[in-house]
Amino acid sequence: PFRLAMNPLHRAALPALGAAILFGASTPLAKQLIGGGVDSPFLLAGLLYLGSGVGLALLRLLRDRGWRHAPLPRADWPWMAGAIVFGGVLGPLLLMWGLAHTTAASASLLLNFESVLTAVLAWLVFRENADRRTVLGMLLIVAGGAVLAWSGGSAAELGWGPLALLGACLAWAIDNNLTRKVALSDAAWIAAVKGLAAGTVNLVLALAAGSAP
Repeated sequence: PFRLAMNPLHRAALPALGAAILFGASTPLAKQLIGGGVDSPFLLAGLLYLGSGVGLALLRLLRDRGWRHAPLPRADWPWMAGAIVFGGVLGPLLLMWGLAHTTAASASLLLNFESVLTAVLAWLVFRENADRRTVLGMLLIVAGGAVLAWSGGSAAELGWGPLALLGACLAWAIDNNLTRKVALSDAAWIAAVKGLAAGTVNLVLALAAGSAP
């Protein structure tokens, strides 16, 4: 009965909630890696995204018994390239740099702004509809995050670190809207290509900056 009662929006919300939980868990783990001696944001961002790309590529190889190119129309490749640049290169880099200059708790609160910025871009740029409940929910996220961050933060944390984290939220908000344009293609293929491309770029930048792998 529960399955019959679920509408398409509810079914889509479950994977989104799972992604949010996993992403939330990754923030303190990434902070531990930074504190454990990985001092290059390029290197850590590259390793994390390259690892995700390799893992998804292997899963897809096992599932399809070979690498099959997703039927992505030529007109969608600019959206895909933009998603890789903003979501795979700039977003992780800003996140790692921000985590190096703030606490994991404050970072987790600030990263709530990703959903707000995603919605704002969807409304203003891509002309998607917004009802009153959605707008109210976004306002509550902003208010709650601001109150908790202000009460739990310190003056030392209100600098470049939080600004870098907000920049990461903006980069991922752009990524979310661009990926929405190609979401009807193979999701595993899209995520694998994004991870491989973005991870490789950040690793090259790390090596060029003199970071040891």
